[in-house]
Amino acid sequence: MAAGGSATAGGPTTSARPDHAALEVRDLRVRYRSIDDHGPDVLAVDGIDLTMDRGEVLSLVGESGSGKSATLLALAGLLPANASVSGSVRLQGHDILALPERARARVRGRGIGMVFQDPGGSLTPVLTVGSLIDEVLLVHRGLQGAAARAETEALLARCGVGDPARRAQAYPHQLSGGLRQRVAIAAALAAGPEVILADEPTTALDATVQAQVLDLLVGLVADEGVALVLVTHDLAVAAAVADRIAVMYAGRIAEERPAGELMERPGHPYTVALRAAALPFRPRDRDGEGIQERLPELRGRMAAAGGTGCSFAPRCPLATDHCRLVAPPLEPFEGGLVACWRAGELAEWPGVESPEVEPEVPLAAIEPQAVGWPGQGA
Repeated sequence: MAAGGSATAGGPTTSARPDHAALEVRDLRVRYRSIDDHGPDVLAVDGIDLTMDRGEVLSLVGESGSGKSATLLALAGLLPANASVSGSVRLQGHDILALPERARARVRGRGIGMVFQDPGGSLTPVLTVGSLIDEVLLVHRGLQGAAARAETEALLARCGVGDPARRAQAYPHQLSGGLRQRVAIAAALAAGPEVILADEPTTALDATVQAQVLDLLVGLVADEGVALVLVTHDLAVAAAVADRIAVMYAGRIAEERPAGELMERPGHPYTVALRAAALPFRPRDRDGEGIQERLPELRGRMAAAGGTGCSFAPRCPLATDHCRLVAPPLEPFEGGLVACWRAGELAEWPGVESPEVEPEVPLAAIEPQAVGWPGQGA
């Protein structure tokens, strides 16, 4: 299974198979206008390409502000009024950005299911969860009455909700966070979508429930044949469930590769930093205390999207003058795509201190813990 993604820098590049795609995104750009019309526009997504096949899981990862959620909201048609979208989004054979608004909403509603971070905020509080799913079935599949309720209960059961007939009569506030998220997933499946967009769906849940919800989503991909786009800050979560990972930075895709290969040997310096910042498992010492270890810190702010050169260059110890002046295109790299002029010079994980790498600024000269390179600190 594979999914593809690229950013348009010198022309689009993709590693996926568009002739079998459930979702094709080309040169997607999202720009926010200042609400008071006095501030500058903000470019949140800067020309990305994605291709998804049915039965695939693609995870978008990156720090806050990298453009992950803006990408999903653009695909779902849920951006605020001050946002503008350009590019091409093909779903069910239609370029939905080129359709009139009513037709666009109809294609999106049937073709895309959305699962939000906070199920309590996405479920209507004045409707029982059964009535909420019944409404989706009526609008998109024409089911009503007893037929709709039977399908609602079947969807809830499929999503792991015990005693679905009774739970269908409950209001969202009467359910736990984990149950609310299962209900939200059932609602997302109700229209029979080809693609499910999940925006940080486990962030508000405890670790055990997180694992259950992720297992549910991955199981639905296998059983229902839908494509799943999962947004997460947690690279470890992405590696555990995704076929491919697309790392976003400053509105562009920095690296998009099979999950296992990306984790084993990252091709972009930003991916290396993210990988190093993942919380490691450490056994307890003889006194029963967890072994403490300070995580590397990636200092500095993310550059604004659309600037000159590589957006990561101001925070990258491997950056050259060429990196700062010319934005690297996404190019083929070890089964995927990487946008880095020096990708081929990165050493085998976990050591970027290898003699194979000769950064213009020696790694030893950088303040310890200032950048997320493994083993760089004292």
